[in-house]
Amino acid sequence: MSGTSHGTKGIEVKRRARLWGRAQGGEAGLTLLELIVACAILMVLAGVAMPMARVSVVRHKEEMLRYDLREMRDAIDHYKDDADKNLIQVQAGTEGYPPDLQTLVNGVQLTGAQDKDKKVRYLREIPKDPLTGNQDWGLRSTQDDPDSKSWGGQDVFDVYSQATGTALDGTNYSDW
Repeated sequence: MSGTSHGTKGIEVKRRARLWGRAQGGEAGLTLLELIVACAILMVLAGVAMPMARVSVVRHKEEMLRYDLREMRDAIDHYKDDADKNLIQVQAGTEGYPPDLQTLVNGVQLTGAQDKDKKVRYLREIPKDPLTGNQDWGLRSTQDDPDSKSWGGQDVFDVYSQATGTALDGTNYSDW
């Protein structure tokens, strides 16, 4: 009785092996051709994924650059609004714009404030340019030409990135 069950069991194992495409002689595994095809498929998938990952990283840096520029420009505008309302004291000839970006971080004292230590800060810190990795931003004053790449030094009317190169939308980073 035990011999019959082992014989039937052996036939059943061979039948399952055939159904699953395995070799009968105890050999299991993939053929060389199957390995080559599997590697080729993986290489094609990796080749498609890498450029997409690179574009994703560049897109994220561009989003961060736009955010940082918007934050600094908003801070400059708030400083200008406070200067126009005579809430802060400004230097003559600056037309109410900050003398530099560090002034937005250090803060300025409100005019008529009782507490001499109380200052209005417009930025927590000067952000790093995500494309260049440093805090050196291009600055424009009200006296500079709109396309000028050199700062006159009188005040800060606008900021731009000093990164060279072209964005994904085809524009230059320095034109943002």
